[in-house]
Amino acid sequence: MLSNYLKIAFRSLLKNKGYSAINIGGLAVGMAIAMLIGLWVYDEFTYDRYHRNYDRLAQVMQHQSFNGTKGTEKSIPIPLASELQNRYGADFKRLAMVSWAGGHILAYGEKKISKSGHFMDVAMPEMLSLEMVKGDYGALKETNSIMLSARTASALFGTADPMGKTLRLDNKMDVRVTGIYEDLPFNTEFRDLAVIIPWELFVSSQPWVKRARDENQWDNNSFQLFAEVGEHVNMDKLSAKIKFSKRNRMRKDEIASKPEIFLHPMRNWHLRSNWVEGINSGGFIQYVWLFSIVGVFVLMLACINFMNLSTARSEKRAKEVGIRKAVGSLRGQLVNQFFSESYLVVVIAFFCAVILATTLLPSFNEIAFKKIEFPWAQPVFWIISATFIFVTGLLAGSYPALYLSSFQPVKVLKGTFRAGKFASVPRKALVVLQFTVSITLIIGTVIVYQQIQHTKNRPLGYDHNGLIMTSVTAPEFSEKADLILSDLKNSGAIAEVALSSSPLTGVWSNNGGFSWPGKDPNLQADFGTIWVTRDFGKTVGWKFKEGRDFSKEFSTDSSALVVNEAAVKFMGIKEPLGKVVQWGFGKEVEYYTIIGVIKDMIMDSPYEPVKQIFYFTGKASSFMNVKLSPTKSATESIAAVEAVLKKHVPAAPFEYQFVNEEYGKKFSSEERIGKLSAIFAGLAVFISCLGLFGLASFVAEQRIKEIGVRKVLGASILNLWQLMSQDFVLLVIISCLIASPIAYHFLNDWLLTYKYHTVIQWWIFPSAAFCATLITVLTVSYQAIRAALMNPVKSLRSE
Repeated sequence: MLSNYLKIAFRSLLKNKGYSAINIGGLAVGMAIAMLIGLWVYDEFTYDRYHRNYDRLAQVMQHQSFNGTKGTEKSIPIPLASELQNRYGADFKRLAMVSWAGGHILAYGEKKISKSGHFMDVAMPEMLSLEMVKGDYGALKETNSIMLSARTASALFGTADPMGKTLRLDNKMDVRVTGIYEDLPFNTEFRDLAVIIPWELFVSSQPWVKRARDENQWDNNSFQLFAEVGEHVNMDKLSAKIKFSKRNRMRKDEIASKPEIFLHPMRNWHLRSNWVEGINSGGFIQYVWLFSIVGVFVLMLACINFMNLSTARSEKRAKEVGIRKAVGSLRGQLVNQFFSESYLVVVIAFFCAVILATTLLPSFNEIAFKKIEFPWAQPVFWIISATFIFVTGLLAGSYPALYLSSFQPVKVLKGTFRAGKFASVPRKALVVLQFTVSITLIIGTVIVYQQIQHTKNRPLGYDHNGLIMTSVTAPEFSEKADLILSDLKNSGAIAEVALSSSPLTGVWSNNGGFSWPGKDPNLQADFGTIWVTRDFGKTVGWKFKEGRDFSKEFSTDSSALVVNEAAVKFMGIKEPLGKVVQWGFGKEVEYYTIIGVIKDMIMDSPYEPVKQIFYFTGKASSFMNVKLSPTKSATESIAAVEAVLKKHVPAAPFEYQFVNEEYGKKFSSEERIGKLSAIFAGLAVFISCLGLFGLASFVAEQRIKEIGVRKVLGASILNLWQLMSQDFVLLVIISCLIASPIAYHFLNDWLLTYKYHTVIQWWIFPSAAFCATLITVLTVSYQAIRAALMNPVKSLRSE
């Protein structure tokens, strides 16, 4: 019997090829998009779950009050680790100090590579539950040891055994390979962890780090601390216990920042990393929920199409039901027949969706910056898919199966059966719902794009065109800095060159302890602090509002300051030039004179207000900023820069970044969201139009005799086109009226999460309505004009 049902179902699909293609195609596209979104959402929710101790790992962080606001940061002082271990050791299973990620030069023989890594305490590899290929979790016990990822070891040693081999690290010291671990997956915060170096080597090789530990510098927040709590320890309660751990150990003159220590669980690192006034305000989780909703709606649009067309076509099959019943078919057999047809379409659409999703997955990964793999071996995926097939087939097949099978054959065959004047109301409501979702997505895409462009058009305060920067932390560079800069200028390949302690795309150092004339003694203030060489301003093209730049002609500039507009505004100084700023307390006080005020340079997030920054002149050997010569090609100029650096610092690989490209990366998250929104909006409109096309075809077929009569009575093609189109246009206009306030409400709330944001302009909503109406008219017009052009003789012949 089942095979008979399937044969009839296949014949029905082949007989109505157009409807079958729309049904299967629309449902397949919707299912494929839902699959991709579902995989993306799953990847986001499983972020960092690679680590076996996921639920018990946390980063120790702190809230501090500066500039009248409470900020939250990951940086902590070294003495805090000992304090927590000594006072709350029973609650912590492990604590580990970790440096910030940085590039490290690894040299073995003639081979030199640069990889990202951290200095870590001995306990950290086990806390991260790294999969050891060679060695064990105690690999960092020796001070001059090093752990490498499998890919890094392969790059250095090829197929040779790396264990026990000696490397040259950062051109400073020799270290021995004591452990190899598997590369971490892409969806973890430590995915770029290629090198692990003992924390004790960091302390012994860096005098400033050693001072920070030995002298109990509680105000030096330059490090990270990670913790693994005990199995039955509640992190929230433990956070409350350790809240004042730092404040209780600081001097009275240091606690104005009111530091509060707390634990940030690993489960929240990726999705809930935003803080406002010391309160967690969410983070990327809002996009996860947003796209989860979008995925559900896109799938719902496809299902609406399927159900709309199924119910519309089912009324055409009333006579078939009557004849079947007249020749002895039982109602149960008819129910099974309709359900088998429904499930056949859903199953075919599902397999088409799987093919489509696997084909699109590489492109989707590229846009979403992911490395998702299709879960062929995941039972959960197939269980969810089977459930969806069952539910969708049940919903789509229920109307024809249960309603049509109840018809009285006598009424149907006599022609007295009518579907009723309200039979089309559910279909119209579903069309309105479809286009409400589509129009909301269109409006959202436009506003996301506007927000990105609004921020990109924000004045930078410097000229990043033709500007490159490269890290220059090798010790040989410090010794030969003046000679290198001189050779670069004499090469003719560059316009200017200067050094800085921070990159142009970030402020790496913030300090407090400043005072100035008129400062409120109760104000705890911190400033971005950047050291630059005297040609920095000429190199980056910063713009002066008043005063002058650093100059070699003034020996007093060693104690001079250039400040930005934000600093002047923050300090409340009306005439800043010549004002003296004091830095430090007691005997360790330094005095600096303001010689110039520059327009704000955007170095941190372009979505945030520019922070107050002090620029000092002096030794600054972290980054070299090079303005390429406009008269030569970039390739030629960069090759000349590389040649000079190779001549003086041959052991260091030459790696550089264009400043405009690095700045552009600050928009990467929003741009990805914008691209995905545009794609989903386009597909939602496509799916909706597929359904509209099918319904228009059905309506045209239903009204074919009416159209024939109207043509005989003199109706023009334009009149008939208007007649066929107006109902659908009205539905879309209703959708626009519903979608506009919904889109405004949610998108306005989204924009308010940015301090620097655009405003929603009124013209967006009528423009979206116009586009949706135009798309509707174009979609319906084909069927409307086709019906209007038919010969009325053919349509009226049976009358």
